Amino acid sequence: MTEYLITFNDEWVAEHTAEELRQKSTASWAVMKEMQAEGILLFSNGGLDRSTAICSVEAVDGEPVFSDGPYVETKEHLGGFAVVDVPDDEAARYWAGRLATALDWPQEVHRFRGPGARPA
Repeated sequence: MTEYLITFNDEWVAEHTAEELRQKSTASWAVMKEMQAEGILLFSNGGLDRSTAICSVEAVDGEPVFSDGPYVETKEHLGGFAVVDVPDDEAARYWAGRLATALDWPQEVHRFRGPGARPA
């Protein structure tokens, strides 16, 4: 099995009403429950945007320096993600397609180069 990150950027998503977001949440959770039933979902989270950033950190002279802002300059901001463990690229594409369809938001798929660390 290979681990993949399926993600979307908050910048890719148009403004939604609270009701539209509830509907998207219901649709995406249905896909997540399928992933859980298949035993491929390792971790997922969503609802990330600029307002959820708590700090930035950089190394200065070998020490971490934290600040409340400005944050790392970027045009895009992670909106949500799922990490799945599936047999191949085709399976990762399938699940990304399911999420893209459920949310009507673009998704991006990344293959991790090797297995990640998992809690014991």
